Amino acid sequence: MYAQIIIDITSDALDRAYTYRIPDGMQVSTGDRVSIPFGVSNAIKTGYVVGLTEHVDYDPSKVKEIKSVMHDAISVKEQLIHLASWMSAEYGTTMNQCLKTVLPVKRAVRKNSRRIDPLLRYADEKDEYHELNPEQQAAADLIIDGFRKCVDETASDVPRYLLHGITGSGKTEVYLHVMEQVIKAGYKVIMLIPEISLTYQTVIRVSTRFKGRVAILNSRMSIGERFEQYMKCEKGEVDILVGPRSAVFAPFEKLGIIIMDEEHEGAYKSETAPRYETRDVAYERAKLCHCPVLYGSATPSVNIYTQALNKEVALIELHRRAKSGSSLATTEIIDLREELAKGNRSIFSDRLHELITEKLNKHEQIMLFMNRRGYSNFVSCRSCGQAIKCPHCDVSLTLHRDGIMRCHYCGYEIPVMKKCPTCGSPYLAPFGFGTEKLESFVKQAFPEAVVLRMDADTTKNKGGHEKILEQFRSHKADILIGTQMIVKGHDFPDVTLVGLIAADLSLSAPDFHSSEKTFQLITQAAGRAGRDKDSGQVIIQTYQPDHYSIALSAAQNYRLFYEKEIGFRKLMGYPPIEHLMTIQLLSKDEDMLSMISASAAEAFKPECEAAKAEFIGPLNASVYKVNDIYRKIVYIKHPEHDIIIQLRDRFTASVRNIDKRGFVMLNYDVQ
Repeated sequence: MYAQIIIDITSDALDRAYTYRIPDGMQVSTGDRVSIPFGVSNAIKTGYVVGLTEHVDYDPSKVKEIKSVMHDAISVKEQLIHLASWMSAEYGTTMNQCLKTVLPVKRAVRKNSRRIDPLLRYADEKDEYHELNPEQQAAADLIIDGFRKCVDETASDVPRYLLHGITGSGKTEVYLHVMEQVIKAGYKVIMLIPEISLTYQTVIRVSTRFKGRVAILNSRMSIGERFEQYMKCEKGEVDILVGPRSAVFAPFEKLGIIIMDEEHEGAYKSETAPRYETRDVAYERAKLCHCPVLYGSATPSVNIYTQALNKEVALIELHRRAKSGSSLATTEIIDLREELAKGNRSIFSDRLHELITEKLNKHEQIMLFMNRRGYSNFVSCRSCGQAIKCPHCDVSLTLHRDGIMRCHYCGYEIPVMKKCPTCGSPYLAPFGFGTEKLESFVKQAFPEAVVLRMDADTTKNKGGHEKILEQFRSHKADILIGTQMIVKGHDFPDVTLVGLIAADLSLSAPDFHSSEKTFQLITQAAGRAGRDKDSGQVIIQTYQPDHYSIALSAAQNYRLFYEKEIGFRKLMGYPPIEHLMTIQLLSKDEDMLSMISASAAEAFKPECEAAKAEFIGPLNASVYKVNDIYRKIVYIKHPEHDIIIQLRDRFTASVRNIDKRGFVMLNYDVQ
């Protein structure tokens, strides 16, 4: 018997299976991690068994033997190997890269570093169990019925559900009831969340409802701590794994359902190879396990909603808030152009200032949202007009209150300059503002208020999110200022006012998703106000009050927004109407990058024309240089997914035919 083995080295040249003989008496299964002699020197390497065979195509006497099976490592199930193989083909990365993503890395946890996740301190709290209203019950019954059909093997296909409910409609309680039935039947649950900080209270509720049966992954855990949570799953010590996108690879033996909360969140898209889309990987995992997938969101992605309208995904809708007496907040759009015309140069419109004062007098809480951190956007020279940029990245440095200018891409930082590095002028001035400056303005305007700020700077240490949210939750502060992490998934009953300081900032992003992301952000933010019996109010400050993403988010009208947005996508041929392949070419040598990308594109264009595909580029990336690496982009558009994948591989071959010495690295992103 022979084993097909992938060597644990990330290299295109080694991205193939090597055949090894299995010694008599050795037990080897697909997915085992093994030690093998490799190369001329027979150096001992680590590999993964990806298949078994009884025959080889060459002289069997030349086949080397496996040295040992590494029994102390997690024995990976065959389904995860298949999933890695699918990811390799779909996302254009090596099998080794995909295996390293799918397989948890074994690392010991230091005795002194072992800690209890701060969220688990709520395990002794009273259960927040609620009876479902008729709308919620109907949703739960439909999903549980799909699960039972999978168990009975009467389902012809793996069912997928989209639970689309307005903010506060009780989607989490539906999840909890479904999980309860799945666990009672002896099956396990993967619950995907975009990030602990965005769904903090959801994690608390799951941990409280299923005390002692929940493992939690957190992006700030060490590798050893993460491995420990995976081991709990493999050993059957827990029934539920809650975590970000990597939790989709949990080594559960009997997986009963995958739940993906806040399906629309960008955090579900991996930014490093393999650049996988968690929504699609979850479906592939579910097909291998033959279990349902449940997607949930108040503002679902255009992609998943299109699938629902096409009957590929079952659409379940919740139209009213679950909490008795709670209703959607009233929303006002403030045109900042009119504020300026009447002489108001403050960052607060007159109406927002009036309402903040009113809420503070009533001892009610307020959330102020700005989608940007830092004290000021950038520092610019008033003589020559040049902004102070990072020397390693093609972006401006952000000024912080501590007098340091920082690059939010590579981490480079310097003290505020006295003279312009371009013309030598001493007339340097900060422009724009971020959450830090907003905090200082709030404290000046409302000195009696207790203010908290929550952004990437104030939450960089472990437990930072939890500490700030718990302070606000227990009403130890009046106003919470922050970036998007404060406006998603949180339920604060005393918040009656949400103010969006510059709601249209995200509309200027160079991305065809910008309207969709703006609508999602504003709708989610508006959903934080008035979640209890006290009515809520939302103020949206904008320079583009007539833009459909602004107007329709204020009206909480997702369906009409979708119709407007999908019309735009059809006109432009953007996903999900057509598939879009983005290929990024990266190199430290700017001249070689320009030559290779241009030559490869010229050689590849006839293939695109033959396939009736649209080809654009090469273009400079929106941020052309990051950490001294230059970046160019090409785009390929076509209605058929399989043709897009084929064209990606042909363009790669075109680059490699020219780039013999490996000057250029390639990244792929398919939508």
